[in-house]
Amino acid sequence: MNRLSDLFRDWITGWLMDSGCSEATAIAINRWVALLIIILLAYLIDFIVRQGVVRVGQNIVARTRSKWDDKLFDRKLIRRLCSLVKPVVIYALLPMAFSATDGSGDTLYQLLTKVAEIYLVYASARFTNALLAVSFEFAEHKPSWHGKPIKGLLQTAQVVVIIIAVILIAAIIIDKSPALLLTGLGASAAVLSFIFKDTILGLVAGVQLSANDMLKVGDWIEMPSRGIDGMVEEVALTTIKIRGWNNTTQTLPPYLLISEPFDNWQAMRDRGGRRIKRSLNIDMTTISFVDDELVERLRNNPTTAKLIEEIAPISDTMAEPTNLDLFMRYSERYIRNHPKVHKEMLIIVRQLQPSEWGLPVEIYCFSQDVNWIPYEQLQSELISHIVALIPLFDLGIYQAPTALAHSKRES
Repeated sequence: MNRLSDLFRDWITGWLMDSGCSEATAIAINRWVALLIIILLAYLIDFIVRQGVVRVGQNIVARTRSKWDDKLFDRKLIRRLCSLVKPVVIYALLPMAFSATDGSGDTLYQLLTKVAEIYLVYASARFTNALLAVSFEFAEHKPSWHGKPIKGLLQTAQVVVIIIAVILIAAIIIDKSPALLLTGLGASAAVLSFIFKDTILGLVAGVQLSANDMLKVGDWIEMPSRGIDGMVEEVALTTIKIRGWNNTTQTLPPYLLISEPFDNWQAMRDRGGRRIKRSLNIDMTTISFVDDELVERLRNNPTTAKLIEEIAPISDTMAEPTNLDLFMRYSERYIRNHPKVHKEMLIIVRQLQPSEWGLPVEIYCFSQDVNWIPYEQLQSELISHIVALIPLFDLGIYQAPTALAHSKRES
């Protein structure tokens, strides 16, 4: 090849000199003509390869029923793959434009060689990033990857590719080894870490969130310290987008989810039980022992008759039961028999520590429907029913005297 190129250059140079050009002018014209031919040839080969690969890819895709090859032979990906042809052809044919003994062409030859190498690195990085995008798109449709922070991982991988490409391009420009360049960059690591602090923190946080399965798209998270409460819409390298319940978009850097606590309610949604935890303050002056009159009145009431029969006689389990004991047993049976309460999760009605506000009775159970509106409806239904029945047990709800006086003044 070198011998043929030398013969070609000698023939062109001799022809130009015979036409009246000086030797230096003939060599310069010869070089530029050869460069023009190489560039045109590179574009011609690129066009032929591009058309051939696209046609072959389309024929393959048309004959298959699978969907993955549609993305693999996407026009954008094929174009970026074929863009590697031009720098490779130019780099391979560039020596044909320069004579081995032509010292005046060494500088231009080295410059053009570096340009071809830089173009090759740039085209390779673009193709690699496009291939990564297609690969992560495949992974996103797999059930095991559903909801994972795919975009953040993709951006992380693409940033790594860009960093490698920049290092290689810098090494080509200064004509040094990439390893030597990395050693030199170590001295400025503090400055680089300060400039790219958010990117580095986002990269580390994204890997931790994905590896530990702490967060994925579609999760409902809550971070009271930052006023965050909503559904995760997007997990990127430097930001996480959350759609609030008031339809506003909230953003925060990923590293905050590593450094600060947050609640992920997705486990509750997956298990199908949402907690109801409410308490009522009972006026302790209304607590008394049960007598036959109270039991008879509850049995004659159509609302409490059936459930009272289930828990009576209470004297079998308690020596001297109170109306509060009877009320708590009734409340627990009522909640346990409710069709919308989750039967396989904890159901309990218990007493809390008494205070100046009375004796708190806490209702603790789980709703079968975890969606907001049915959950609130069930919670209201349980509390309203129990509050309405408290007077039947000769009990009263404690209310602060100042609040009572204020309500009387308003009425």
